[in-house]
Amino acid sequence: MPKGLKGKLKRAVETVLKGEKTGIPTTVSLVLCDDKTIRELNLRFLGHDYPTDVLSFPLNEGELIEQAEKGLVGEIIISVETAERNAMKFRQTLERELVRLAIHGTLHLLGYDDATPKQRKKMREKERKYLKLVDLDR
Repeated sequence: MPKGLKGKLKRAVETVLKGEKTGIPTTVSLVLCDDKTIRELNLRFLGHDYPTDVLSFPLNEGELIEQAEKGLVGEIIISVETAERNAMKFRQTLERELVRLAIHGTLHLLGYDDATPKQRKKMREKERKYLKLVDLDR
């Protein structure tokens, strides 16, 4: 794992939350896992039987409503194995791809979607904006 990755991922999530002006207390859990784990979660919660790069779960509903009233609560799951393949495919560092996925997952927690071409375009624009704001050299 790249040195200082934890701090960079935290900074990425915080940059998106600040940039999107959430203005509410926020608790976000970020989990790095393997393809097997994310595939199981993808199948269990979304009915997709394949690994993916990132899953986001807003936890503001159901039994966690008391926590949700205190602010946004969510979880972002990132497959490091898929991120490694993406990084090679797009000719970028693993670190940059993991930061991009943390940004992408945070945008999903805030209600952004990428199911349609128009939504995908908006998400990509926001990802690029936040990648520029997150200084990877620190």
